[in-house]
Amino acid sequence: MELQLAVAKIEKYAVSESGDTVEIVERPHGGFSVVLVDGQRSGASAKAISNLVARKAISLLAEGVRDGAAARAAHDSLRTHRGGKVSAEMVILSADLESGTLVISRNTRAPVLYFRQQEWSTLAAPTPAIGVYPRTRPEITELPLRPGLVVIACSDGVWSAGETRGQRLDLLALVQGFPHTLSARAYADEVLAQALRSEQGRPHDDLTVAAVRVDGVAADAVRRLQMSLPIPPRIYGAWE
Repeated sequence: MELQLAVAKIEKYAVSESGDTVEIVERPHGGFSVVLVDGQRSGASAKAISNLVARKAISLLAEGVRDGAAARAAHDSLRTHRGGKVSAEMVILSADLESGTLVISRNTRAPVLYFRQQEWSTLAAPTPAIGVYPRTRPEITELPLRPGLVVIACSDGVWSAGETRGQRLDLLALVQGFPHTLSARAYADEVLAQALRSEQGRPHDDLTVAAVRVDGVAADAVRRLQMSLPIPPRIYGAWE
């Protein structure tokens, strides 16, 4: 089998920096974890919050700490540093080769979509954001790593896309119309593209999509990581 991971994200319209942070780490016993954090507020202040949370979670996951414990530690760290006055929403997706499962840890209002046994479903129960209340814990779900499994996590900006214009995006209906053969990258790109269309190209919030897919056949034994990002004119314009 082959594990695929893809992330697509864009910042809020007219804001230079996204308040969402996504970090990826290899798990010490095999597999990977992707941490998606949506910081309270927007722009640089939200980025500082989401960076703090993501760094804490990633450092612990890299040391072999279990996902639930890493999520609670990230909560404790944010609550201590900011005195319980700011919050962040977080999702951790872990393809754990030791247990043979995909572990989903949620501290967010935004549902997580997943496809298995030829059917799309959602993990939709709202869970408390981290950083504010004592003893906050994540909701944890484990799904067997089997060919065809797809999991899609989004920041709340994607789930509320189009809401301010009276045409909120129905993500479950959207993915139900996708071919089941799409790659993880195609899932992430298509969901983000539709969210942008719903926002008429001017998103009212940061938009981030993370997708994991289990393919039935691996082309070879090579591990690959691919990334692309635009360079803003203020950077390359200074050299012209």
